[in-house]
Amino acid sequence: MEAWQAALLGLVEGLTEYLPVSSTGHLLLAQRAMGIETSEAANSFAICIQAGAILAVFALYRSRLAQVALGIAGRSDEGRRLLVNLTVAFAPAGVIGLLLRHRIESVLFGLWPIVAAWLVGGVFLLWLARRRMPEQGLSLESIGPRVAALIGICQCAALWPGVSRSLATIAGALLCGLGLAAAIEFSFLLGLLTLGAATIYKGIQGGSSLVAAYSISTMLIGLGVAFVSAWLSVRWMVRSLNGRSLAMFGWYRVGLASIVALLLVLGVLTAK
Repeated sequence: MEAWQAALLGLVEGLTEYLPVSSTGHLLLAQRAMGIETSEAANSFAICIQAGAILAVFALYRSRLAQVALGIAGRSDEGRRLLVNLTVAFAPAGVIGLLLRHRIESVLFGLWPIVAAWLVGGVFLLWLARRRMPEQGLSLESIGPRVAALIGICQCAALWPGVSRSLATIAGALLCGLGLAAAIEFSFLLGLLTLGAATIYKGIQGGSSLVAAYSISTMLIGLGVAFVSAWLSVRWMVRSLNGRSLAMFGWYRVGLASIVALLLVLGVLTAK
């Protein structure tokens, strides 16, 4: 892999990881477009550069994470409740993903399943954007394990590549009554657990092939670009998004699904 390819994959990862458009789908599309062959090393690289996006959220939400740390130390009830809720929300996808990971990778990691997920998710977002959401929903501090579990069940939909973990968790949180700002923040914080677990697991499982295939500098380029682009993407989303703005992601997904489907039919892109 060339340095520019690593940088481009890092850019795609960072920009799309926390937006409801599916970073996995975009990374697979970018790999196909650049002619990068599907391999354990390439798949591990795509997962492990998530660490850059994770570090960006750590930096942006350091005060909230400090609250969680105080909760672990028994010095913050709010931090302890948030940690419990995040753990409960993580559990469903963590268990199901671990049990079905091989089946998911063998059946769903292709462009046609991703196109289908982009299209369905886009239509769903357009529907969600038209709903009358309450201006002031539940806050992050007011939810309990039951609501967290429901959001966690929604996150399981993102095990299908192309659905988007952010879409599943933000939509689930909104439908559970959270306000948009709280839904976005909970989604980002939950991503630290979900993406962190996936990165560690993939690093252990495919670390040897990753190190053998790519240089340290190549991996650092991908991580660094992912960090910077995720930082910018998250800051933009938090500052700019309002209820109606969800529709722009829906239209984007529908348009992208249509374009990629056409390229697949014409043979410009290969499905596998």
